[in-house]
Amino acid sequence: MRPRIRKAVLVIHVIASVALLGEVWGLVVLNTAAALTKDLELAHAAYRLMPLLVFAGGIPLSVTALITGITLGLTGHWGLFRHYWVTVKLVLLVAVICAGMLLFDPEGMAAVTEGGRAAGATRQWSQVAVPGAQIVALMTATALSVFKPRGKLRWPGKRP
Repeated sequence: MRPRIRKAVLVIHVIASVALLGEVWGLVVLNTAAALTKDLELAHAAYRLMPLLVFAGGIPLSVTALITGITLGLTGHWGLFRHYWVTVKLVLLVAVICAGMLLFDPEGMAAVTEGGRAAGATRQWSQVAVPGAQIVALMTATALSVFKPRGKLRWPGKRP
């Protein structure tokens, strides 16, 4: 890949990754507010706002970060499965996406608060835990990008 194109892809990757971190932080704040409030209308409004953040920000940003990250890995000298830190970043991003798809359920929480019933405390806090874990994963990926720890993956049959 030409240097200018590579830099453009890198800029898009960094912007999407940082914006995804901000979007997930917003989900943590909304979830925490909904879990701590006694005001069911506020909790319901917070839960109803979350899918908008996910569909307008989380999904496009995570897909953009994934595509640009894979592109950079496949076309750059770091490789996608050559260095530990690049592979770990890929696994963390895929884990963030899977956690969002499989575990995060703000619409279910909104339905629980809709009838004027308070959601179970365990279920509420589990909905805080999912984006909380996503934040930790995204911050770890960011740190790996900055520090680039040494270490290459060893593949069977390949000589160092």
